[in-house]
Amino acid sequence: MKIHEYQAKQILKKYGVPVPRGEMVETVAQAEAAAQKLFDAGATGVVVKAQIHAGGRGKGGGVKLAKSVPEAADLASKILGMNLVTHQTGPEGRIVQRLLIEETLPIEKELYLGIVIDRAEARPVFMASSAGGMEIEEVAAENPDAIRKEYIDPGMGLEAFQARKLAFALGLKPEQINPAVQLMTGLYKAFAQTDGSLVEINPFITCKDGRLFALDAKMTFDDNALFRYPELRELRDTAEEDPLEVEASKYKLNYIKLDGNVGCMVNGAGLAMATMDIIKYAAGMPANFLDVGGGANAEQVTHAFEILLSDKNVKAVLINIFGGILRVDTLANGVVEAAKKTKIQLPIVLRLEGTNVEQGREILKQSGLNFIVAQTMKDAAEKVVAAAKA
Repeated sequence: MKIHEYQAKQILKKYGVPVPRGEMVETVAQAEAAAQKLFDAGATGVVVKAQIHAGGRGKGGGVKLAKSVPEAADLASKILGMNLVTHQTGPEGRIVQRLLIEETLPIEKELYLGIVIDRAEARPVFMASSAGGMEIEEVAAENPDAIRKEYIDPGMGLEAFQARKLAFALGLKPEQINPAVQLMTGLYKAFAQTDGSLVEINPFITCKDGRLFALDAKMTFDDNALFRYPELRELRDTAEEDPLEVEASKYKLNYIKLDGNVGCMVNGAGLAMATMDIIKYAAGMPANFLDVGGGANAEQVTHAFEILLSDKNVKAVLINIFGGILRVDTLANGVVEAAKKTKIQLPIVLRLEGTNVEQGREILKQSGLNFIVAQTMKDAAEKVVAAAKA
C-alpha cells in the first residue's frame, strides 16, 4: 500500500526524523491560509506540492515555489484539479486532489536515503547516495558505485556504526554526523515498526545552517501486514488506485491490471505467473494478473469474473484452474453463474485439472454456453490468443 508524501512525513516525524513545516490542503482557501501561517512563522517562501502516488511531480509541473501568499494561492488554483502526467503515471496522468504547502529551506546539498527489502539477501538494505534529487534507478544504471549499502540484521536493527559509515560516505560535515545517525536510526525504526516495504527520502538535504531534513518522503507498506496497523489502513487513498484493483480488494482477490487483451483468471500466484508467461509465449498479451486464491467460493469467482470483464481491453478470457483447495466444480458453477449474469459475448477458454474435474467439465457442458475447453496450458494459451485476435 502506498501513501502520500504528507502522510509519510507525519509518520517519520513521530520517529524523530526532521521534516519541513507544512500542511495538507484540499482547497485554494486552505492553501492560502496554510501559506499565510508559514510566512507568519518566518518562512521566506513556500512550496506548493501536488500529492499523488507517483514520482516525477516536479518535472510534470506539480511542484512550484511561491514567494508570497497571493502567489501560493494562485499556484494552488492551477495545480488543484490538474491532470498531472509523469513518467510513473503513464499518459493518462492523475487528477490532483490534495496539495502539501511547505516551507522552503536554505538547501546546501541534495542527497539520497532509502530502505528496501533485498529479496536475494532476505533482509533490509539501507542505501545512501550523494546523487540526491535524481531517480535512484538512473543512478544505479549509470554509476552503481555512487550508491552505498548497509545490510541490516533484523534482530539487531540499524546499528550506529552502520549509520556512521553511511553518513561519512555522504560527505557530511563532522558536526552533522551525529544528527545524521539519529535521523537514519529513526528512519529505520519507522520502516521496521510499520512493516514497511520501502522508505525513500529523495532528496535528503543539508542546509546552509547545518540542519538536516527529509525534504521529500515516500513510504509503502506490506499489504499482508496491514491487519496489525488499523491506523495505517486508514491512510489508504483509493482515488489513487486503479478502480478495478480497489473493487477486487473488497473480495480478497489479488488483481493487477495490465496492458494486454487476454483476461486471465487463475488460482494460485505461481500458476498465474506461469499462465501470463505462456500467453506471452503464444504471442499474446495478458490483460491482468488475477489470482482467486486456493479457497475461493462461487461468489468470489463471480466477482472475479465481473471485475475481469470490466476491463474494456479484454477480447478473450483464459480460465486456468488447478483444483486443490478450490474444487473444479465450484469454479465451474461460479463461471456459469457469472457468464449468465454478465451476458458475456467474449470467447472463454478453460483449462481445468484437479479435484472434481469431470464434474466441473460436465457443469460447463450442460450450461448451454459456448465455452472452449483446452487440454493443456499450451493448448489453452494458443486458443485464447487466437480468439483474442479473431
